[in-house]
Amino acid sequence: MSSFALMIQGAPYSSGAALSAFRFCEAALAGGHEIYRLFFYQDGVHNASALCVPPQDEFHLPQAWQQLIRQHKLDAVVCVASALKRGITDSGEAARYQLPAANLMAEFTIGGLGVWMDAMAKADRVLNFAP
Repeated sequence: MSSFALMIQGAPYSSGAALSAFRFCEAALAGGHEIYRLFFYQDGVHNASALCVPPQDEFHLPQAWQQLIRQHKLDAVVCVASALKRGITDSGEAARYQLPAANLMAEFTIGGLGVWMDAMAKADRVLNFAP
């Protein structure tokens, strides 16, 4: 079996990139493969926002990511620079920049590009899901 590192660059509803990455993860995990790390970059950081509320008749992709990450204990990292630029932050970064609130879902962590470099070095395969 293979291990995969995935970079997700698309926002949940602006392109098919994030949904394609999600479906790939489901299929890979069902096939017995490992997801070494998910790295949410550029607009992909919006997949980690706890404040996303799609209409009731639409698939709630950020919530689906949250459940998949929790269920399979996946390492899901949000690029700190991309996140802060787009208003996505955890409690540590919110305190550091004196922001009034944090909105990163608990299943995700904030990290830098070094974390992505580690994933590329250690995974068998690297995939990029970009719009």
